Amino acid sequence: MKRGGKLEKGLRTAGEYVLSIGVFVLIWWIYVTAKDVPAYILPAPDKVLKSLTEMFMDGSVYPHLWTTAYEVVLGFLIGSFLGILLGYVFTKADVLKTMLMPYLIFLQTAPKIALVPLFVVWFGIGLVSKVVLIISMVLFPVLSGMMLGLESIPPDVRNLMKILKASRWQVFSKVEMQYSLPALFASLKVGIVQAVIGAIVAEWMSGKQGLGYILTFASSTYDTPMLLAGIIVTIILGIVTYEAVNVLENRLLYWHESKKGQA
Repeated sequence: MKRGGKLEKGLRTAGEYVLSIGVFVLIWWIYVTAKDVPAYILPAPDKVLKSLTEMFMDGSVYPHLWTTAYEVVLGFLIGSFLGILLGYVFTKADVLKTMLMPYLIFLQTAPKIALVPLFVVWFGIGLVSKVVLIISMVLFPVLSGMMLGLESIPPDVRNLMKILKASRWQVFSKVEMQYSLPALFASLKVGIVQAVIGAIVAEWMSGKQGLGYILTFASSTYDTPMLLAGIIVTIILGIVTYEAVNVLENRLLYWHESKKGQA
């Protein structure tokens, strides 16, 4: 795709997003005005915008945003590394997979809200307990994506590498990672969203700072405009982090069939 066509497509997509948001806000405003909905239940869009603007103008949101973003990035990186490592090891050692997978499934299916108090008891009320929760939410999707990618390698390709007497590093870098990347990035995009959710849940339950704390404070004081403004900031953080992973995917998977039309 030429640069001009790519720019035109991007502008058209952005215009569609803005239009859809505008329609949503208009319907919202008409509903609360026509039904005379109390502000503590559902405030008008202008009140939410005012609260959102005040957060950024007085700078009160920035420490909370930084705290949550730091937790998300740290937990995501550690969880992704462990997921990739375990996914690779499990495809090479069935014994370890059989031994450890039930515990990982238990960790994935356990209610995360129930895990927060347990992690607080084990690791304290600070950063570590929150990051551990995020890791627990990121690890399994990334592990599954890595395993799926490795297991999709055709046997003929592996046999060819044996015939060529390729080293372990050559097999890993030229075959295993290349085949794993599409499924891995799909799981990483799930993982980054899970990381944001995990950070908010942890801060909601035990935080003294962060976007989750803003939501808790606004909820306890029935400040619905602040609550919705905090939700909007959280959504923006989720979109930004997701798009960061998406950009990295486009950079590394430019050769993949799904990306050729975007080049």
